[in-house]
Amino acid sequence: MNASSHTPEQLALAQMLRRARRAVFFGGAGVSTESGIPDFRSTDGLYNQQWRYPPETILSHEFFLRRTDEFYEFYRKKMLFPDARPNPAHLALAELEKRGILSAVITQNIDGLHQAAGSKKVVELHGSVLRNSCTRCGRKFGLETILHSSGVPRCACGGVIKPDVVLYGEQLPTGAIEEALDAIARADLLIIGGTSLAVYPAAGFVEAYSGPLAIINRSPTSMDYRADLCISQPIGQTLAAAMQLLDAPDQA
Repeated sequence: MNASSHTPEQLALAQMLRRARRAVFFGGAGVSTESGIPDFRSTDGLYNQQWRYPPETILSHEFFLRRTDEFYEFYRKKMLFPDARPNPAHLALAELEKRGILSAVITQNIDGLHQAAGSKKVVELHGSVLRNSCTRCGRKFGLETILHSSGVPRCACGGVIKPDVVLYGEQLPTGAIEEALDAIARADLLIIGGTSLAVYPAAGFVEAYSGPLAIINRSPTSMDYRADLCISQPIGQTLAAAMQLLDAPDQA
């Protein structure tokens, strides 16, 4: 495939990656839509579907405590995708890390697909559906425990099992915050992908960054005004094309 078959934006991204040694990727729900996991705010996203309560309410700490059975009914139907597999975006990011170009992936997603693709340095700001803990004794459980249970899953001690995901009304993990801020502070390129940057405080992490910035998102973001490159093409297609160009130095 020659350079003429790539878009100018893909060529520009490849050039930025070629110069980077500590690139950081900050991603959101749009990274996993190509794996069949719906995002939250698009026309067909979870926030536009009809339920007895708004998804923001169901996915809150208070709702989990007061209506745990209804929380789990929604959670199993709309938040768990055990058959999802990494898409070209996840795979490209893992390869960039392997090549020593990407130093970290910071994700707002809870699906574990970055790790499944092979990424080693992944900062999960909102936790992961793959991890679950007893609220009484702290015992750990995998995703299979939730999938193979009905109603409210409970530990042998009688305690309620809670997903290790950050619900509305809960604080982000301190360790994840520190890792994310440190990675961004050290970055020589920040790529924002698949997120509208509408969710705080996570979105605020990128506001202090002043280095080279590329944004890959289908809709405008609050950081577009200061980006060196904005790409509105599919993120998997974009990153895969950039990888092809990195493998053909004379074309990038």
